[in-house]
Amino acid sequence: MRLRRGSNGMANATTLAWIGIGLGVASFLVIAAHLALGHRQRMAVMNAVWPVTGLYAGPIAVATYFAEFRRDHRRRNPWRDSALAATHCGAGCCLGDIGAEAWMHAKPFTLLGSALAASWTLDFAFAFVLGIAFQYASIKPMSKLPAARALLAALKADSLSLVAWQAGMYGAMAFAMFGLAGRRLEPAEPVFWLAMQGAMIAGFLVSWPVNALLLRAGIKERM
Repeated sequence: MRLRRGSNGMANATTLAWIGIGLGVASFLVIAAHLALGHRQRMAVMNAVWPVTGLYAGPIAVATYFAEFRRDHRRRNPWRDSALAATHCGAGCCLGDIGAEAWMHAKPFTLLGSALAASWTLDFAFAFVLGIAFQYASIKPMSKLPAARALLAALKADSLSLVAWQAGMYGAMAFAMFGLAGRRLEPAEPVFWLAMQGAMIAGFLVSWPVNALLLRAGIKERM
């Protein structure tokens, strides 16, 4: 059953959306506060990645963050390594999507006559650039490569992962909009951001095995 504007279903979805947004913001603040108290990550970029992960994964991110904080880092787990590797592109995608949607809200435009196509294209561009930036920030300190070579390494390591993430995210957003809501959701609606949280988790699930393959092939380095 589709949710229509003004229906009880949409009202309930809006309430649920505010709960999801609140949990995301609270999770961001909990992780950021713990880091600010001096519990800095050994890899500097993760000081930014973990709070951003909290925005879309909420309490799951908080639980995972504290589990990592207590974990014996000498023990390796391939699926755990690939999950952590996926969070880099996830942070880029999350911030990129927020930035792109803010841009579209302030200065809307269309692509081939479609506002949705313009929005998703801008989302991808922002997410790709920021995702590569996060990967660069993880590679440069570990490798001591010159800037140009580190950037090429970041492109090689994370391009496929970013494409997989965005593909999963777009599929989930399309289902939320046209399968559940029955219309395009707008960034001004809280339900849009609840859908985005779910879509980001879908992107993570699609990107996770891709990162496992990249790590196994030696294209991407374990953190």
